[in-house]
Amino acid sequence: MYKPYHLIGLELGISVASVGLRREPTGAPAGWHGDVVATAKRDLQAGQLLDGEGGYTVYGRLMPAPDSVEEGYLPLGLSHQVKLKNPVRQSQAIRWRDVEYDDRSTAVQFRREMEQTFA
Repeated sequence: MYKPYHLIGLELGISVASVGLRREPTGAPAGWHGDVVATAKRDLQAGQLLDGEGGYTVYGRLMPAPDSVEEGYLPLGLSHQVKLKNPVRQSQAIRWRDVEYDDRSTAVQFRREMEQTFA
């Protein structure tokens, strides 16, 4: 059922009850099809720190997961407190090569593993 809105407070309880009482998963994707990539809200300069989702520097743009991996786009969820190495224009998707990040981070390692497994 398509809904153009999301009622997390109500839906979470229903999902937990469905799993707990009926052993019925409510969100079990068959594969990795979509990815939300960090996109510049305005022109950003090298050296600037990104503030992630809900912040002032980036917003999320949905795109096919294979395209995101092939183009090397930075996932929105990993765009918090990373510094830009290159300037990025407004509405341009940000790439891994545009930011300084810690490749030893657990989140980055999980992301790389996910890319290798599903992409």
